[in-house]
Formats: sequence, C-alpha cells, structure tokens
Amino acid sequence: MYKQHQIILSLGSNQGNRKENLQQAINLINNEVGSVIAISSVYETPSWGFESDTFYNCAILIHSFKPAEIILARCLQIETRLGRVRNQTSGYAARTIDIDLVSFNEEIITTENLNIPHPFVQDRKFVLQPCSDIKADWIHPILKKNFKELLIETADNSEIKKVDVLENPMDKYTFNTLNFIAIEGNIGSGKTTLTQKIAADFNAKTVLERFADNPFLPQFYKDPARYAFPLEMSFLADRYSQISEDLSQLDLFKDFIVADYYIYKSLIFAQITIDEDEFRLYKNIFDIMYKEVTQPDLYIYLHQETDRLLKNIKKRGRSYESEIPAEYLNKINKSYADFIKTNKDQNTLVIDMTEIDLIENQEDYILILDQIQEKIKTN
Repeated sequence: MYKQHQIILSLGSNQGNRKENLQQAINLINNEVGSVIAISSVYETPSWGFESDTFYNCAILIHSFKPAEIILARCLQIETRLGRVRNQTSGYAARTIDIDLVSFNEEIITTENLNIPHPFVQDRKFVLQPCSDIKADWIHPILKKNFKELLIETADNSEIKKVDVLENPMDKYTFNTLNFIAIEGNIGSGKTTLTQKIAADFNAKTVLERFADNPFLPQFYKDPARYAFPLEMSFLADRYSQISEDLSQLDLFKDFIVADYYIYKSLIFAQITIDEDEFRLYKNIFDIMYKEVTQPDLYIYLHQETDRLLKNIKKRGRSYESEIPAEYLNKINKSYADFIKTNKDQNTLVIDMTEIDLIENQEDYILILDQIQEKIKTN
C-alpha cells in the first residue's frame, strides 16, 4: 500500500501583488505537487536577515505520495515559473515567491540539497506562527517540541500581524454532500489507492475490503475449482457485514464514507468463478442480502485495460496474485461493463484509468476529482 506523506510548506512574498503570488503558488502546488489540506492566515512580517519591503507569509499542509527530494524540486520549479530569480551569491534578497520545505511527516532528512526539518524553523516567527495555525500536533523530531512551544521560546521578537486569508483550491469539491461513495474496479485498477487518498484529503471514513484476511484467497488462486464457492461465500458474508455495520453508524462518522468496493462485486466475481449449480444457490443468498444494503450515492468505476492491470498487479508484488491469467481479468472487465449497462438507475461515473497514474501525477488525481465534482453537480 502506498503511503501518503504529510508535508508543511512555508510561503513568502515581498514583491508585486504579494497575496496573489501566494495564491498562485498554492494553486500550482495543489495541481502539481500535493493536495492542499490546510492553509494558515496570511501574516505581514518584516524582512528577515536583510533590509527590504515587508513580507506576506503563510504556511500550508499538503498530502503527497512523492518523496521529499521531488517535493523540493517541484516547488523550485513553481518558484521559477512565478518569477523567482535566485541569486548565485549567498545571502537573502527580495522575491516574488519563496517556498520552503519545513517538515516531511516527522522525519529527519539530511542530504546535499535538503535538511528536514528546516534548520531555522525554531528561529523564525514568520514560520512558526503560520505553522502553528495548521498543524499544532506536529512534533519537531530533534527538539521534541510542537510549533506553539517553539513559538513561545523563540528568540525572534519581530512584529507579526495577521492581514488576510487565502482560498483553498480543494474547497470547490463538495463530496461531503454525499453520504456514501463506492469506488470499484478490476484487480489492480487503483481503487484502494484512490479511496484512501480521497478519504485522507476530505476527512472521510474509509471502508476497505478485508481481502488479506480471507484464508481461502491464496488457496483459490492455486485451485479455483475447489475453493471458488467457499471463497465467494466468505467474501459475500464479510462485505455484507462490513457495509451494513458501517453505514448504520453513518451519523457517528466523519463527513461521508468512501469504500473501495460495493457488495455487488460479489455477484460479478461469483458468476465467473463458481460453477452453474453452485451459482444458483449463491445468487439466491446474494439477492436476500442485496435488498438490505444501502445503495451508494455515487458509484465510481475505474476502467483499466488488461495489460495495464497485469503490470500493476506485478508491481505491487502479492505472491498469490502473481499467476492471475489475462483471460480472468478480461471476464471481470466484461462483467463490470454488463453491470453498468443494466443498472441505469444507479448514479454511476466511469473513469478511464488507461493514462492515469495516481502515485506519480498529482495532475491525474485532480483530473479525477474534477470529474467526480462535475458528476455531483449534474445530479
């Protein structure tokens, strides 16, 4: 499973339209680097370490799959695009935009180009105050203190004044107007990655399929004919129990629920894996359960071609999936297509994942969010 990192960036500007410079930088970071989860107020502060016009400063918390070195490189590219010219000589200078990497989770990283946490974070009130606004629970991995404690103890006594607020580009998404989003797809389509990222970025409750706990799964891949029926029955029982329990407690959860499966996938897989006689029995049981389960407000299907699915399956390296044949994946793709065609009353969004890479490209993720938002607006 891919891990999403929590990164704090400090932004500053003292040339041109300072607020607009900050806003443009935030928008570009959200589109190209990582999802902007929180933005501090804008503070006006004196220049630090040199004489110049006052700065507008803020801090942002972002989520990203990218390593720290890539985050830094992307931020430097954004600085250049927004007119930042870095002097070859040492020392501070006025700038249209400055983006500093303050923290990366609570890790200590020391390379030729990067020192995390930022080595001067404890000495700069214009960094500490905005950071304490958005991530009060972060603990400095060396000093063992949070931002508020560092702010109280800092020797920097410069004046800092709250002057404005900025717009979070993620606020345009209204996913929390829904109660239940189900994200489906074939094996290796990226459904769990997308589910977890949306849940983390929008403060939602996740419902994740517990396939790893199913004792029949490795045996099924070795001997499908023998283990198909117990496998599918155990999956059906677990899916029914999990979804029913979580949806019954919806009011106790966060803004909404996002799941990486819907119970109908049980029928899609069972009609491929189980023989005809056993399937009739299975469908009778399924129909009884299906009537009792809450329908998703939005059903998202991630379509991925078989050759790409096989590459994704190989990349994630689960031994029991290593011998899944292309023919099996083709049948599943066809069954999902038939399900979507015959269930026209369901609010369904089909997303073509052929050219999408959720791990490498933040732009692809934003494209998916835009498609989901457009679907919400038109229903």
